[in-house]
Amino acid sequence: MSQQALPQPQQQQFALLPKIINGGIAGIIGVSCVFPLDLVKTRLQNQQVGPNGEKMYKNMFDCFRKTYHAEGYFGMYRGSGVNILLITPEKAIKLTANDYFRHKLTTKDGQLPMTSQMLAGGLAGAFQIIVTTPMELLKIQMQDAGRIAAQAKLSGKTVEKVSATKLASQLLKEKGIFGLYKGIGATGARDVTFSIVYFPLFATLNALGPRRNDGSGEAVFWCSFLSGLAAGSFAALFVNPLDVVKTRLQAIKKADGEKEFKGIVDCISKTFKYEGPTAFFKGGLCRMIVIAPLFGIAQMVYFLGVAEAMLGLKQKD
Repeated sequence: MSQQALPQPQQQQFALLPKIINGGIAGIIGVSCVFPLDLVKTRLQNQQVGPNGEKMYKNMFDCFRKTYHAEGYFGMYRGSGVNILLITPEKAIKLTANDYFRHKLTTKDGQLPMTSQMLAGGLAGAFQIIVTTPMELLKIQMQDAGRIAAQAKLSGKTVEKVSATKLASQLLKEKGIFGLYKGIGATGARDVTFSIVYFPLFATLNALGPRRNDGSGEAVFWCSFLSGLAAGSFAALFVNPLDVVKTRLQAIKKADGEKEFKGIVDCISKTFKYEGPTAFFKGGLCRMIVIAPLFGIAQMVYFLGVAEAMLGLKQKD
C-alpha cells in the first residue's frame, strides 16, 4: 500500500511563473487569516514551567485573552509584517518545488509511486528553509516579545522594544548572514518531515474528489481546500515536537529563570527532563488550527489558478 502509485493529471508543460505567483498569493491570504493563532502557538511553546509549576498561560484561550487584554487587537499581529513579506517566497518555493519534483519524478506512464511523492515533498521542504529560517527567527522574536515584557513587568523590570528590521541589522552586524540562520537544523528537520507527510497525503486525498471540467484533470477547488485542511492538521500534529524544539532554539531572549539550549539534543533532553513528554505537544491544538486553514486556503488558491487567469494562461476547455 505504501508503494501505491498515484495517477497524475494529463502530462503538460511545467509552467513555473504562474506556480510561483499562486504560491505567493496563497501564502499571503493564508497567513493574514490565521496569524493571531500562530502568535498564541509561539507563546505557548516558548513558555517554560517554573520551579513551582507556575506558568503565564494556562491554555490557548487564556493566552488569547491575556494577549488581547495587554496588547490589543494589533498586538495579536505582532511580527506579521516580516511574516507576510517573506511568506511569498517561502510558500512559492514550497509549493512550486513540490510540483516541480513531482513533475520530474512522474514515470512515462503517468504514475507517481508513494516513495517518489515523499521524495518530492522532502526536497520541497529542504529548499524552503533558505527563506523559512530567517523568517521564523525574526517572527518568533516579535511574537514572543509581549510574553517576555509581561514577565519582566511582574519582576519590576522593563524590556527594550525592538523591530524586526533592527533585530535583523543587529544579527547581521554581530554574526553575519549566519546570524539569521539560528536554528536551521531544527527548522530543516521540521519542514522536511512535514513536507514528506503533508504533500503525499494531500495528493492522495485530493485525488479522491471530483475533477474540474476544464480538461486539466485537477480536482475542484472545495476538494483541494478540504484535502489541505485534513493533510495540514495531521502533518502539523505529527511534527509538533520538532516545532517546539525549533521555536525554543530560535528564541533569542528568554524570560528570567528560563533555560538556555545549546542545540537540538540539549533542548530535547532539558525539555523532557523538566517538563515531561507532554511539553513536546505544547501548542499542538493551536498549531493544527493554524496549519489546517493555512494550507487549505493555500491549496485552494493555488489550484484555482489565479495567476493563470491573471496571465491569460487559463487552460482551454
